[in-house]
Amino acid sequence: MSSVAGKVVCVTGASGYIASWLVKLLLRRGYTVKASVRDPNDPRKTDHLLSMDGARERLHLFKANLLEEDSFDSAIKECEGVFHTASPFYHDVTDPQAELLDPAVKGTLNVLKSCAKAPSVKRVVLTSSMAAVTYNGKTRSPEVVVDETWFSDPQLCRDSGQWYVLSKTLAEDAAWKFVKENNLDMITINPAMVIGPLLQPTLNTSAAAILNLINGAKTFPNASFGWINVKDVANAHIQAFEIPTASGRYCLVEKVAHFSEIVKILHRLYPNLQLPEKSADDKPYVPTYQVSKEKTKSLGVEFIPLEVSLKETVESLKEKKFINV
Repeated sequence: MSSVAGKVVCVTGASGYIASWLVKLLLRRGYTVKASVRDPNDPRKTDHLLSMDGARERLHLFKANLLEEDSFDSAIKECEGVFHTASPFYHDVTDPQAELLDPAVKGTLNVLKSCAKAPSVKRVVLTSSMAAVTYNGKTRSPEVVVDETWFSDPQLCRDSGQWYVLSKTLAEDAAWKFVKENNLDMITINPAMVIGPLLQPTLNTSAAAILNLINGAKTFPNASFGWINVKDVANAHIQAFEIPTASGRYCLVEKVAHFSEIVKILHRLYPNLQLPEKSADDKPYVPTYQVSKEKTKSLGVEFIPLEVSLKETVESLKEKKFINV
C-alpha cells in the first residue's frame, strides 16, 4: 500500500464496465485517480464511482471527449500512469466511421498526445482487445494456439464488415506507431469477451450477450469466443503498470468456448432458466481454439474459471434488475 500512496493515475472512460472495476481496484490499492467521463453531471455515469471506498478523498472526475483534441490534458497532467479504456463497443452501427472508427482511433491518439505532453507519465496501459489479435484469416481449430504475436488484418475486417474488430485493430496499430515515434512506454491488454459482476447501472455489450441467452432467446449464436472475468482484466491493467519488466501485449482469455457450451454451463448452474436449445444456423459449430496464458501469467493473473464468471454475471444481472429469476 505504502509504495503507491500518493501516486496519481488517470483512467479514461471511467464509467465503463472494465474502467469502473479499474477505478475500484486502484482506489483500494491507495492510488489517487483522475477519472475522465463525457459528462461528470450524469449520475448514471458517476454515482457508482463516487460511492466507492476512497472516492471521497482520492477520486477526481474530469470532463473529456475522445474526439476533442487536448480535452484529456487536465486529466492526464501530473499522472504517473494512464489507463486508456475509453472506446465504444457495440454491434448495431449505421455509420461505422463516426460511431466506432473515429472514437477508437482518433480518441486513442488524442489521449496519447496528452500523455506525450505530460513529463510525469511513466507508462500508458491501453485497453485493446482480442479483436485486434485473432482476425487475420489464419485457421482457428482446437489445436491452434493464438498468442501475442498475432495481429488482425484491417483489410479482412473491412471486406467482411467487422467494424468493431476494425476499430480495435486500427486503434492499437496507431497507438504502437505513436508511442514509438514519441518515446512513450505503452502496454496493451487484449481481453476477449469480458463478463463478471457489473458495477455500473447500465448494461454493457458483453454482459448483454449473456442476458440475451437467459431473456427468452430462441437460439444461441453459432460462435466461439474467448471469455475472461472483468476483475482479472482490471487486475491485469494494474499489474501491467506496476511491474517494471512488463512490456508489449497481453492476451487475456481464461477459456475459449462455443455458445453451446455457455448454454450448458448456465443450464447446470440454473436448471430453471429457459435457455435456447439450438444454434442460430444449421452450419457446423464454429470451432474453438486455444489462447496462450503464458505471458499473462507473468503479470500474476490467476484466471477466474468461466463457470464462476458466468454465475457472477447472472447474479449481477439479477441484482441490477435486468432479469427476474
